[in-house]
This record gives sequence, structure tokens and C-alpha cells, in this order.
Amino acid sequence: MPIDRTAAATAIDAFLRAIGRDSSQELDLVGTGARVTDAFVKDLCAGYAIDTRALLESNLLASDTPGVVVVRDVPISTTCPHHLIPSIGHATVAMLTKERLVGLGTLAALVDAHARRLTLQERIGERICADIEQVVAPEWVACRIVLVHGCMVTRGERAHGSSVETIATRGDVGQKKLATIYSVLRT
Repeated sequence: MPIDRTAAATAIDAFLRAIGRDSSQELDLVGTGARVTDAFVKDLCAGYAIDTRALLESNLLASDTPGVVVVRDVPISTTCPHHLIPSIGHATVAMLTKERLVGLGTLAALVDAHARRLTLQERIGERICADIEQVVAPEWVACRIVLVHGCMVTRGERAHGSSVETIATRGDVGQKKLATIYSVLRT
């Protein structure tokens, strides 16, 4: 679906009027519709423009030495689809490789591409694991995401200092391996 920046900016200005603010009269709000539109198109929703599996496929490397790869503390900024409020935090991606590897920076780019969408935290980890499983084909893959949800700290509960942790896994993950994987993700 093509992006209509003018319609989006007009809608933001209409929203501001609907809550009692006039972006054409209040100096601080002049141009807000266009700025919010740019923020969503260029940053908060930029992940929609990235084919994540193609990103992985273009950075595949052959490997003859299986091993555990862990990329920690990849910064995440995502936007809650329920309130359109950002959440920030970090992700850890771990996998037991077999015959293929992927560049470490590519894993960080994959996390960012999935996070920069209107999506739930749980889905980010699930989609990261699904892409890696499909393209890299490790024995197992896991993704731990820890976020401070803007909607939890700025409204409603105002739960300052709280964070939400999710862990997604794919592949040959039995109960015995699960404890080890969780330990790797949390170390």
C-alpha cells in the first residue's frame, strides 16, 4: 500500500483538533502533523520496507564448525500497536549453528527491521527466530527481548522501573536444552 504523507499529516492535525488542540493556532504544534508522519515513515515503521529473509540470505556464510553464536544487547525501539507509544530495550539472539552462519551485524539489522514496525513484543522474537530458522537452519535459535513499554510507564499503571521479558525459540529445543538456552540468553 503506498504511503500518503499528506493524508497522514492531515489526520494527525485532525486528531489534535479532536482532543482540543489546534496545530494551526498553537505555536508549539505548527507542523506537528508532518513531523509525526515523518517520524513514523522514516523511523518507527521503517522495518516494513525491509525483506528480512532476503537480508539474511544476502549475508550467509558457509561453516564447517558448528557452535553457539550469541549476539547480546542489540538496542530495540519499537512501537506498540495498541497505543502507538514507543517501547525501548534490547534483544539477545542465540543459535547453535550447523552448516551456515550469518554476519553478526546482519543479526542486529534483522532485530531492528522486525522491531521498527507496529507490532507486539512477542511477535518480534517469534519472527526473528522464524527467519533465522528458515534461512540459516541452525539446530536451534532463541531470542530474548527485554523492553520498557512506554504505555506502561506513561499512562494507566505508570509502572516506572518495570520491564517486560519475552523469550522465543525455534528448532530442536527439548526440555533439557531449554534450561541451557535460557541460561545462555540471560548470562
